[in-house]
Amino acid sequence: MAQYTGVAVSPGRVVGTIRTMAPPVAEPPATEKLPEGADPAVEAERIPAAAAAVQAALIRLAERASGDGKKILEATAQMAADPSLTQTAQGFVLSGGKSPARAVWEAGDQVASMLEGLGGYMAERATDVRDVRARIVAELRGEQAPGIPDLEEPFILTAIDLAPADTATLDPERVIALVTSDGGPQSHTAILARQLGLPAIVAAKSIHEFADGTEVFVDAGLGTITDEVTEEHHRFAEAWTELQKNPLTYEGGGGVLEDGTRVQLLANIGNAADAEKAAAAHADGVGLFRTEFLFLDREDEPSVEEQTAAYSAAFAHMAGKKVVVRTIDAGADKPLPFLTDADEPNPALGVRAYRTSWEKRSVLTNQLDAIAAAAKQSEATPWVMAPMISTVTETEDFTALCRERGLEPAGIMVETPSAAITADRQLAVCDFASIGTNDLTQYTMAADRQLGSLAHLNNPWQPAVLALVKATCDGARVAGGDPEAFGEKADKPVGVCGEAAGDPGLAVVLVGLGVNSLSMTPRSLPAVAKVLSTVTLEQAKELAAKAVAARTAEDANHLVRAGLPILGELGL
Repeated sequence: MAQYTGVAVSPGRVVGTIRTMAPPVAEPPATEKLPEGADPAVEAERIPAAAAAVQAALIRLAERASGDGKKILEATAQMAADPSLTQTAQGFVLSGGKSPARAVWEAGDQVASMLEGLGGYMAERATDVRDVRARIVAELRGEQAPGIPDLEEPFILTAIDLAPADTATLDPERVIALVTSDGGPQSHTAILARQLGLPAIVAAKSIHEFADGTEVFVDAGLGTITDEVTEEHHRFAEAWTELQKNPLTYEGGGGVLEDGTRVQLLANIGNAADAEKAAAAHADGVGLFRTEFLFLDREDEPSVEEQTAAYSAAFAHMAGKKVVVRTIDAGADKPLPFLTDADEPNPALGVRAYRTSWEKRSVLTNQLDAIAAAAKQSEATPWVMAPMISTVTETEDFTALCRERGLEPAGIMVETPSAAITADRQLAVCDFASIGTNDLTQYTMAADRQLGSLAHLNNPWQPAVLALVKATCDGARVAGGDPEAFGEKADKPVGVCGEAAGDPGLAVVLVGLGVNSLSMTPRSLPAVAKVLSTVTLEQAKELAAKAVAARTAEDANHLVRAGLPILGELGL
């Protein structure tokens, strides 16, 4: 028997067969030159041909993908044909006599280093360049390109880590769990696994000790993998599978606490396809519509007509339900050439999100016009909110813009400590608030959420973050909400749409602090609903008080888990 442990990033219990992703493409030796007698011009021409083949393969993958995955693959395919990479490599062949594979490797390093020097969003693209470089080298050598095994039977994928183009092709129907030896809780692999609701463990250093084809039991709630699979493990896996099939089909919908208290359970979406999945999962509506996906990877602003069509397509799946629409959240890790300043020294603290309207008002007003037009064509009820709000003056300005267009309710995102602390005054001039725990944690802990080295600080269980959630809910009551009312009955509802809402244990804490609705990836809905059904509102309040008063994030988590034995029973 062998058992290995890693960092749990997305819960779940599964029994399955390990299939190992092909190892990274080996670096060509630095001394690798053209073969004796080879024509440099002919060898150099092999490089754009290989790049074109890689681009075609990525396009084929993109055609089978959807949503964020499709966008990632399309962007990577464009990078494969980038002349700055292929022409630099050809130059190394023609002038330096390097082999095509070595030339591509060095050219890729050169381009990636240049991007890293630019910092911010551009630095993140360096990983994509190195992924494309490896695929071109594999094509030149006639090797299998790195990627997820293309198998019919479901399997547990093990890998060192996944490149963005690999994560984009993750299919939860085939890959039933993911275990990597590298990566951290904030890596793109971990984030995507959570979005998919895919059981996942990262930083399991010894996972490759298991041979390909080994049957194992993965407990991604505890972060363990073992090859001694027992009957009890099979029962755990069956119970987990059954939990995932548990739709929210009961009358009234939402989460129902043991005492009958109802909490709206909503879904996060980025487009109409996501909205369709949310409807299929019986979500009560949409708690976060990330509209910026319509704007990304563009040189100019989409027209009002184009935006109206996109919003209408998403609204069509939510007839009779609310859809909380976040206006464009550009900047920081999502720069837009027509809206944000690429030269800001610290873009996470710069002119981003709502702040871009200070100088480029029309982008926000055009978007609000499009949302209003889509609302008139739909039976959904849009709630519109602005991200990155810090002052009451900003809230008044945004709310006025919405009311001019008949967009009500109008609200704000609470992502800054200032908005949480002044929630009573903020909610006195708007209709609702939605807490974005990802950014609220980043700004509260002064820790860039893109840095893996600060992952221990970027933890929504931090007592300081929970105290600000409580401050927001307390402010909502002062502003006119009924402390005992939930859902639509509350005068000033407070929701949570950050990643924390999909953590079943943390969901209990958030409800105990006074949150009215929770929004998450659709695959997280059943587990959250199940755990909420085991506690009363009074018990949730008691656990929330313990979490806020805890010394550390770890203490808060342990105290709540001790009071929720259902988490262990379900492998959460």
